[in-house]
Amino acid sequence: MKKAIVILALTATIFSCQKAPEAKEYKTAYVDTMELLKNYDEAKDIETKYKEKAKIMGTDLQTEIAKFQQEAQNFEANAQKNGQAWAQKKGAELQQKEQQLTYAQQAIQRQLEEESGKEMDSLKSNLKKFIKEYGKKNGYTYIYGTGEVATVLYAEDKLDITKEMIKLINENYKNKPKTTEKEAVKADSIEVTK
Repeated sequence: MKKAIVILALTATIFSCQKAPEAKEYKTAYVDTMELLKNYDEAKDIETKYKEKAKIMGTDLQTEIAKFQQEAQNFEANAQKNGQAWAQKKGAELQQKEQQLTYAQQAIQRQLEEESGKEMDSLKSNLKKFIKEYGKKNGYTYIYGTGEVATVLYAEDKLDITKEMIKLINENYKNKPKTTEKEAVKADSIEVTK
């Protein structure tokens, strides 16, 4: 009996000496991803690049569209003079040309969307890596994102590190070595069948 009491006392002593795990304090913050992309210089440069590329690629197409419109006006003016057979033949030709122009315009849009989409996906992937490294370096347990798909329903304003992220990513982008890659946009443009 004495042994049982001693063992019980010893067991109670051992369990009472163990401390309960301490509650860890987490460092958290959030980034407004829409604001980040809107103010990121590299994202702005990509947008400008594809606007310019669309303008250049669309120039030849606009010329062809203007020619088509002129032909359509001439067709309307000459349809009665040249007879029904001519009007049907010329109308079919014009319809085929219009369809080719529509396909060319759609092809240009698809090409630009695909190219810019790839660049923006790469940019977003690099941003995630940057934020991850920032979080590790600055001792954050969590960094949440808000924006298109809100993952934070509420956060104190003092936890918003969006402006700091914008400043750092823009500094990082400015310090990145620039490539002197000259794009031959005209070579990439889609030829319109004449």
